[in-house]
Amino acid sequence: MRFIYIHPMPKPKPPLPNTTGPMRLNRYLAHAGIATRREADALIEQGRVFVNGEKAKLGMRVTDADDISVEEANRRKLTYLAYYKPRGIITHSPQGLKERAINDIVEMPGVFPVGRLDKASEGLIILTNDGRVTERLLHPRFAHEKEYEVSVQEAIAPKKLILLEQGIVDQGERLTAKKATLTSQHTLSITLTEGKKHQIRRMLAALHLTVVSLKRVRIMQVHLGALKPGQSRPLAGIAKEAFLRDLDLQ
Repeated sequence: MRFIYIHPMPKPKPPLPNTTGPMRLNRYLAHAGIATRREADALIEQGRVFVNGEKAKLGMRVTDADDISVEEANRRKLTYLAYYKPRGIITHSPQGLKERAINDIVEMPGVFPVGRLDKASEGLIILTNDGRVTERLLHPRFAHEKEYEVSVQEAIAPKKLILLEQGIVDQGERLTAKKATLTSQHTLSITLTEGKKHQIRRMLAALHLTVVSLKRVRIMQVHLGALKPGQSRPLAGIAKEAFLRDLDLQ
């Protein structure tokens, strides 16, 4: 019988929380991209996960010092897609019969969207079945860039770009753009390294600018490119390697 050995689990820069201490085995396997937590529990129950040569038990905790192995036949193929989310589609679970989510229209079972892009917005979102990606991509301490093209009703005064980069306080929360560039009298490019709820809309509203359209065009080195609404393309070859390397998962 052949096994995949996962030892030690890659250490990110900076480290993920709790990786220096004991971690539940199912969470460890999820971070390693082997299975979701539920799938990991099923593998453990089937006797297909071993810790230091012994069959694992549900609920046990492990550290990076442990040797962990999983039967090769059960390893999932990890998938990474760049997807153009259309306007009107939500990235979270539908709250009503009239709402449609990405998982309702994407014909690839098992993948999920990483992060959110609100219903009225459109553009790039990553779809994957790799549970490691979510925290590495979304947690603000990693400061990964996301770029947006925004059009507004009002003419944009150049001094407002300075305010976006200096930071705006809204509802007691400081919202800051890493970069804001004027592309025409009514359009601008905004780059964020944090992902607070409705951040761009809130920042622009505080400057008395009304958003007409908002499109995400880049996540780190992954660009929307020529994709049209509802289309996707796999991250493969050099693009996949760069994506995983930037997340410290390579």
